[in-house]
Amino acid sequence: MNDFTISIIGNKIFFEIISELKLFSKFNIKFYNNNDLYIKDSNTENQIALLFDNQLSLKITSQGKVLEKIKMPFKILDFKKKITLLIAKNEFKKNSLINLSGYVIDKNERKIKKNDLQLKLSEKEINFLILFSKSNNPISKDLVLKKVWNYSTESQTHTVETHIHRLRKKILEKFGDDNFIKNNNQGYYI
Repeated sequence: MNDFTISIIGNKIFFEIISELKLFSKFNIKFYNNNDLYIKDSNTENQIALLFDNQLSLKITSQGKVLEKIKMPFKILDFKKKITLLIAKNEFKKNSLINLSGYVIDKNERKIKKNDLQLKLSEKEINFLILFSKSNNPISKDLVLKKVWNYSTESQTHTVETHIHRLRKKILEKFGDDNFIKNNNQGYYI
């Protein structure tokens, strides 16, 4: 987690206290006088910002979204727990997303997304797409049966073909993509 940055904006004294206490020693801590300097310098993917907009409140933000507002004064150990929890949630969310051929698969929500559209998928469909994301080569029907359904490769079933047909139909209806899952003599690929 040491590649994660906590940016403190607008309160130099708080920055000095946090640094002196080594409260978040496993993270990078940065200070900015104002939000404009922070925006110019920031890499928002692996960080949260603590924005002191006045003497009464603190906003915790990530990627431009307010995650939480805290009224002052607050207990520093409660604050540390809150920040640690928000960072863990951020990491969990980031690790649940898989990019696959212009789509984003959210393992936790069991959805596939593209632009502003999203489609709810079954657990098997998600597992099927995760399998595709781990391979650059076509995947055989036998491998899909084994990895997704835990079936023997000797099984005589049309499960894979049926699920691919349904998934292709869903993707076509929602995203207009009639070329999502392709196949050749080596297997299926995206």
